[in-house]
Amino acid sequence: MHRPELMRLIAESGEGDIVLVEQIDRLARLKQSDWDTLKQKLASKRLAIVSPELPTSWLALQQHSETDFTGAILQAVNAMMLDMLAAVARKDYDDRRRRQSQGIAKAKSDGKYNGRQPDLKRHQHIASLLKTGHSYSDIQDMLGCSRHLIATISKNICSIEQ
Repeated sequence: MHRPELMRLIAESGEGDIVLVEQIDRLARLKQSDWDTLKQKLASKRLAIVSPELPTSWLALQQHSETDFTGAILQAVNAMMLDMLAAVARKDYDDRRRRQSQGIAKAKSDGKYNGRQPDLKRHQHIASLLKTGHSYSDIQDMLGCSRHLIATISKNICSIEQ
């Protein structure tokens, strides 16, 4: 749910606009509670989700009358299919993450994986900037690093000096 461009799209959309997505999993790879929240945001603006992989989404757009029985059935089928595809997308995402973790654990146990190594040259640069009195924001702007990294290095400097 922390996707600024999607939230901006929803905020700037007019009632009844169409959200065209290439694949449903690009929109709906969320936990169930987040998916429910996103659906509510879309529904509150009456935005229609349309995707080439969801044929009922195109058919539902062709039904102009909300009281039309066929249109109501298509909207219900479309909503059900969308929920199902969202659940499948989330399961696929979770499965990939689990298999990745298993692969990393196996590689670690085989001595083939050491994880990402720290960029010691960058750490030294951050440390020297901290020692010369630069602010975290200045260092972030200069080096494009996170505040967390700067704080970690700052903490290490303090513990070494004590």
